[in-house]
Amino acid sequence: MLIRTLILSLVVCCPMLLSGQIIKVKGKVLDASTGEAIDFVTVHQKLSTNATESDAAGNFSLEVDMEVSRELVFSRIGYKGLDFPLVNVNVNRTKVLNIRMEPDVMDIDVTIKDDKIQEANMVTETVEELIKLPSTTGNLESVLPHIALGASSGTGGELSSQYNVRGGNYDENLIYVNDFEIFRPQLIRSGQQEGLTFPNIDLVKDLSFSSGGFEAKYGDKMSSVLDVRYKRPTEFGGSASASLLGATTHVEGATKIAGRTFTYLTGLRYKTTRYLLGSLDVQGEYTPQFFDAQTFLSYDINKAWQVSWIGNYNYNQYNFVPLERSTALGLIDFALRLSTVYEGREEDEFINGMTGVAVTYIPEREKNPFFLKFMGSLYQGQEIESFDILGYYRLSQIETSLGAENAGEEVFVLGTGTQHNYARNFLESNIKNVEHRGGYELQLSDAFNSAHFLQWSIKFQEEQIDDELNEWERIDSAGYSLPFDEENVQLENVFKSTNQIQSTRLSGYVQDTYTFNLANNAEFRLNAGVRFAHWSFNNETIISPRGQILFKPARAEDVSFKLAGGLYYQAPFYREYRKIDGSLNENILSQRSIQVVSGVSYDFDWPRVSDKKFRLITELYYKKLDRLISYDVDNVRIRYSGLNDASGYALGMDVRVNGQFIDGAESWVNLSLLSTREQLNGITHLKREVGDSTAQEVKWVPRPTDRLFNLSIFFQDHLPKNERFKLNMNLSVGSGLPFGIKDNNTIYRNTYRFKLYHRIDMGFSYALWDEMVRKEKGQGRFDWTKNSWISLEVYNLMGVANVASNTWIKTIYGNQYAISNFLTSRRVNLKWYVEF
Repeated sequence: MLIRTLILSLVVCCPMLLSGQIIKVKGKVLDASTGEAIDFVTVHQKLSTNATESDAAGNFSLEVDMEVSRELVFSRIGYKGLDFPLVNVNVNRTKVLNIRMEPDVMDIDVTIKDDKIQEANMVTETVEELIKLPSTTGNLESVLPHIALGASSGTGGELSSQYNVRGGNYDENLIYVNDFEIFRPQLIRSGQQEGLTFPNIDLVKDLSFSSGGFEAKYGDKMSSVLDVRYKRPTEFGGSASASLLGATTHVEGATKIAGRTFTYLTGLRYKTTRYLLGSLDVQGEYTPQFFDAQTFLSYDINKAWQVSWIGNYNYNQYNFVPLERSTALGLIDFALRLSTVYEGREEDEFINGMTGVAVTYIPEREKNPFFLKFMGSLYQGQEIESFDILGYYRLSQIETSLGAENAGEEVFVLGTGTQHNYARNFLESNIKNVEHRGGYELQLSDAFNSAHFLQWSIKFQEEQIDDELNEWERIDSAGYSLPFDEENVQLENVFKSTNQIQSTRLSGYVQDTYTFNLANNAEFRLNAGVRFAHWSFNNETIISPRGQILFKPARAEDVSFKLAGGLYYQAPFYREYRKIDGSLNENILSQRSIQVVSGVSYDFDWPRVSDKKFRLITELYYKKLDRLISYDVDNVRIRYSGLNDASGYALGMDVRVNGQFIDGAESWVNLSLLSTREQLNGITHLKREVGDSTAQEVKWVPRPTDRLFNLSIFFQDHLPKNERFKLNMNLSVGSGLPFGIKDNNTIYRNTYRFKLYHRIDMGFSYALWDEMVRKEKGQGRFDWTKNSWISLEVYNLMGVANVASNTWIKTIYGNQYAISNFLTSRRVNLKWYVEF
């Protein structure tokens, strides 16, 4: 107590004694993590214009008038600011300081201040907890349904990373990594073929997600934005993992080159789903191999300029030799069994590469800061899909009577025949773009503490697509080819075309964000912007105005409100303007959506559960859709009509609660309610209820993504007396997606639904080494690591037979039977993870 009193006395009294006195302060500024000298550090006397800079050796010298201010401020891009009070100062001697500055892990890219009112617009999460989520794909996108509002898994289920948001399909989602837009393969038709997606969760610093009503700075899509930021490391580190489904490793670090900071971040991933695919109904030889390598480098040229480079190579190979299949389904009074023997094989190869360079300029200014960013990227993709498979099938009715001697045996043959599927598809894509982005912040009024942040961009993109499509199906039932022709053997679903397309797009935006800090800690933010885009292929120009209002009331720091909306376009990419027959629609127009989103974010206490805050986010939305390009979904393949032939709407509500239900373990609960409908132009839709022989005319029919409700839970727990043992549970429940009769899904459109999708994946982990173990033991076998854990993961714990798609069996009598293609069954995985 005496020491504290003396220190306080010195702090109070010394400035009085030194009033009006000039003293000299000199010293050295060092990096707190490396001990190296830091140049270009601004040393500024608070409340004055008196300032200097450190030299290449980190040395600085400054004369300070103690009557003006007794505090120095040290600042530099890439480091956390430091306020240093001057105490125990003698006017007759020079004050010598040794300053150590902590590196700032935030990168040089400019973002609007991240506070409660910003979080109501874009949900932002770090990834530390998400790494522990039991996942069959190993892809970042697979965790979105558990943390993001309105996101749900597609028909590919656990085999796919594709996700739908508020009634939109996967192609309607934007993905950015460090401001670079990410492009994806086009030919993938099933979850089995899907490999590793671009974002590498080991390299991610944080992610932001918007489910709609997003700002003008994000591109021309109608559903969502996933904005991923990679890390800028400050010290050496890395991680590695291995499991029955593959392995990953990454290294990161920072060093000095020519006195400037250089950071590196490199990740390697290998994945194989052979173990999972062995639980599918179709038995055979599965040999999937997926590999991905990424690097992100950055270099501080000086205190204002930074250059960064990102590179990716992605190789996905899927080979499959089917042997046989036996699938039984039905009810207690009627059941079917499909037995098939196969010949042939499938060989697919998807090779993708991306490289991008960004140069950022941020001059160090006390007032009206601004930034300039110049970017360029190249994406190349080569996709080869090749299969020639004959299936000799037998569809039978089986005995289901309880106690019957022949229970489960065949009692009637409904059809026998052959299905022959053939494809030799090739697609090569080259996408090049250059972009300039900028931002300027201007203080409007000191009285109201208000400012606005103006941002702009201009982007030029060139696309070259080479596509060769050769695909057909032959169906033989009871020795007769279908459709039956006495003269020739007829083929079904024949797609043959060759297209070479070269086009350019010019796009850009201007948006301004006004922020007003009002009395009693109230805050009001208005964002308004407009995008424009022109596409040379159809000579279309689109204008997209957008806006958001965000408000945090006075004396209510835990509540914020949001109202957003605008006119959103979905600029067509290649598959969207390719017609069913393979020809291209040169008159295609961008799909259009008018959106309105309102929401509230509330941080609340739940003392009986935890002493930490919980967050509740609720949003209501409505989307009016027109100029839609209709499509059907088979597994994960989206087959577009290539025509602007539909209109529709989507409306719903999303609710998310997250917090520490168990101390030290974050959990999320997401609930979504959705209704999305469409009508095909010039078509009178009909619907026949079960047991009703008369069809009723309906105006609206379900869209293929109409999941009426979806519940996703990611829950963490640990043993009460031993936190080294943890449980991670991932639960998904969703209504079945609609589907229609193959090749006849127009008048009676999407009249059926798959059964309820429900699945539980659970992980049991044990910490071999972490901070808690280090405090207990001091040293151990794994003390060379930061943390290390081993986990036992059980996928599809309840062994539920969820449905991905249908196999359609036709008979010579014209009947069609939909036989379900089930997803994977229960599997157990062992995983080891280490961070160093």
